[in-house]
Amino acid sequence: MKKQILAAAAIALFAVSCTKSTTKTEQVEGADGSVTTTTTTVSETPTPIVDSAKIDKAKQDVKSKVDEAGNKIDNAAQKTKEDLNKAGKDIKAGAKEVGQDVKDAAAKGAAKVEEGAKKLKEDLKK
Repeated sequence: MKKQILAAAAIALFAVSCTKSTTKTEQVEGADGSVTTTTTTVSETPTPIVDSAKIDKAKQDVKSKVDEAGNKIDNAAQKTKEDLNKAGKDIKAGAKEVGQDVKDAAAKGAAKVEEGAKKLKEDLKK
C-alpha cells in the first residue's frame, strides 16, 4: 500500500513539475475611479521531449537494416549450400574413380595370382 501511495505521489509530482504556468495580473481602473484587479493563470504542458516522428523513422531504419542483414544471411546460406553440393559431387566422383582404380588393381592382382597358380600347377605336374 505504501508503495502505491509513493508511486502515485511521484507521478503527481512529475506531472506538476512538467507543467509550466504563467500568472498575469491586470489592473483596470474604472470610470468611477475604482480599480479592478484580474489575475489569470495559464498552464502550459511542454511539448514532449521525444519526437514520435523521429522514433518512427528510427524504427523504419532499424527494420530496413535488419531486413538487409537477413537477405545477406540468406544469400550466404544459399551460396554455402551450393558450394557444399558441388564439393559433395566432387567427393563422390573422386570416390568412384578411386573405387574403379581399386577394382582394376584387384583384377590385375587376381590375374597374376591365377597365372602364378597355373605355373605352380604345371611345375607340380612335372
